[in-house]
Amino acid sequence: MNTSPRQFKNTFKKLSLKSRLLLAAAFWLSAMILAAGIGIPKLVNDYLVQDVKSQLSLSMDEITANIEVNRKGNLIMTSPLSDPRFSQPYSGLYWSASTKGDDLRSRSLWDKKLNIEEDPLDTKATIKGANNEKLIYIQKQIYLPEIKAPITITIGLNEDPLEQTLHQLTGQVWIILGLLFSGVLFLIGVQVSWSLRPLAKMQSELVMLRKGEQKTLSQHYPQEIAPLVSELNALLFHYQELLERARHHAGNLSHSLKTPLSILKNELEYLSIEDKNRLSIPIRQLQEHIDYHLSRARMAGSMNILSVATSPSERVDAISMAFDKIYAEREVILISELNSEDKIAVDKTDLDEMLGNLLENGYKWAHSMIRVHSIEIPNNQIQIIIEDDGLGIPQDQFERVIKRGIRLDESTPGTGLGLNIVTEMAHSYRGSLTLDKSTIGGLKATLTFPKVD
Repeated sequence: MNTSPRQFKNTFKKLSLKSRLLLAAAFWLSAMILAAGIGIPKLVNDYLVQDVKSQLSLSMDEITANIEVNRKGNLIMTSPLSDPRFSQPYSGLYWSASTKGDDLRSRSLWDKKLNIEEDPLDTKATIKGANNEKLIYIQKQIYLPEIKAPITITIGLNEDPLEQTLHQLTGQVWIILGLLFSGVLFLIGVQVSWSLRPLAKMQSELVMLRKGEQKTLSQHYPQEIAPLVSELNALLFHYQELLERARHHAGNLSHSLKTPLSILKNELEYLSIEDKNRLSIPIRQLQEHIDYHLSRARMAGSMNILSVATSPSERVDAISMAFDKIYAEREVILISELNSEDKIAVDKTDLDEMLGNLLENGYKWAHSMIRVHSIEIPNNQIQIIIEDDGLGIPQDQFERVIKRGIRLDESTPGTGLGLNIVTEMAHSYRGSLTLDKSTIGGLKATLTFPKVD
């Protein structure tokens, strides 16, 4: 399967800081190790070749000092050379002195001559010895008074021993560099892990905040991160204050409006039928608007609060006990299959509001049974499913009933705000409400929320 450049770019963006640092370190370290692995053997090779040529230059001086021309005009050596390898056949160390008409060579060449191979792509020729081995060589031209033509002296040494030595050295260098790469990368990994440990600590504390196990971050952080921690703590405190303030204001407003509304409703009973019908509609609309906006005020403080965790199983059990008494004459049985260990990132009061609205609808419309169960889905989320065996809602009305003030049955008491409030409250906790046809005949309501591990 081919990976497109865009997918590769997106994958790279998702890499953690530790992975990025280690990947960058591995890249640059690999480049340096590769440069060292190539450069060091080349430097050693140049040094060894230069050292061999320095040794050959000593023999060149000795040959130059001892070469002469006899009475017949031929080249001769007046005395043997000091290096015995020149006298040993096929020893790997050779010399030759040649003019246009004469050729003098070392005994080590025996019956062979130095083989010169010209390479058109290389300015320097390749010279091979008696065993056709490649030589490291030097050349020099000298002049003697007895002959006019220059004498070309060539001295060469078998390159194979040097190549073998260099090959062994290169293998050892790569082993050392490999160990160095592993060791340095390991130390960099330790350094990166140690340097990023405060971020890992912050991540674990944020998880604890989300679970509700603590309300603020600790203050023991390096000076580079300490300002961020202080700002996060201030932000958390600010949101907690907003939550408490919004709920207090909502409660105070609710109590302050409840009495005047009750008086107005009671006064309607003493009015004429015409006046009663004319005033009951705006009073009911006023009640609906108050209920709706009070619910919105309660939700305003709960947005993005981290330190909340509630067990849906416990809340369903508590709410069902109350509804079993209120709707006892309907003889509806609620079956809860929720896992008592599951927790979601929703405030307890807000979860009661959402579950209460959905369960109350179930108690009103179910024939005999309400079933509550949950399913875990990807991205660490959980679905709470509430379904009944009642008549349900036509599928084409699912989107309509969650709008504010919509009621499909005007014969039962209510404001038509329940499902709309549940939808908006669920959204404030990064969740959702969806409606569908139940497998047992009635309505299926699904609440989706982030799960607390």
